[in-house]
Parts: sequence; structure tokens; C-alpha cells
Amino acid sequence: MKIGQLADKTGLSIQTIRFYERKALIAAPERTQSNYRSYSDEALKQLLFIKQCRALDMTIEEISLVLETRANPDNSCESVNATIDNHIEDIESRIIELNALQKTLLSFRSACEDDKKVKDCGVLQQLDNIVTSRTSTN
Repeated sequence: MKIGQLADKTGLSIQTIRFYERKALIAAPERTQSNYRSYSDEALKQLLFIKQCRALDMTIEEISLVLETRANPDNSCESVNATIDNHIEDIESRIIELNALQKTLLSFRSACEDDKKVKDCGVLQQLDNIVTSRTSTN
């Protein structure tokens, strides 16, 4: 199938498919006599697998490791488990960071409860204070 058909079947853009090809996540397709890319059903399955991994917020490097392991079905899956464990740790760290960000934003928002004029806006004043404190220490 041509790349446009593959894009339609996977829901991925043509640019994304080409990106995954450049990253060697999918095999380079055969070329037709008119030099069009011709993708197999295996490429379709591989792209749907990659899409699912991306939906789990896995990085290209993580996906590459999982695909390498998947290509050797008789080997141990320990590396897949390690990859997922590391990914879980990264997500836990990001959750902590996002919770801290939420707390900061809630604090900013509580500084301006009413419909004030811009010159009296507590959110803008807090942001300005942060900028001032950072520029005065440099």
C-alpha cells in the first residue's frame, strides 16, 4: 500500500510515518517502479504497535528497545519490564512536578479573587515579583 493509504489506516500523518522510518522503527519500504513507497501489512501492524506505545507516552528510545525485544520472541522479556519500570518512575516524577505546578498556579490564582484592574492583578504582581527577584540576583 502507498503511504497515504497507510496514513489513513493508522491515523498517523505521512510525516510521522516517515519520521518513524528515519528512526528505523519500521523497515524501509519496497519501492515501486515509479519510485513510490510500498508498505506491507507488517508495516501497518508495526505502526499500530508504535502508535499504542506513543499513546502510553513512551519515548522513541523506549519504543525502540521494546521493538528490539519483540523481534526476538524466544529471548527474555526482562528488558521490556525494565523499560516499563523506568517509564513508570519517569511518570511518577512528572506527576510530582505537575502537582507542584498546580499548587503554584492555585496560589497565584488565589492572589486575585476579584475582577480587579490589570494594575491591581495579584497574579501579574506575583509573576513580576519572581522576574524581579531573578533579575536582581544575576
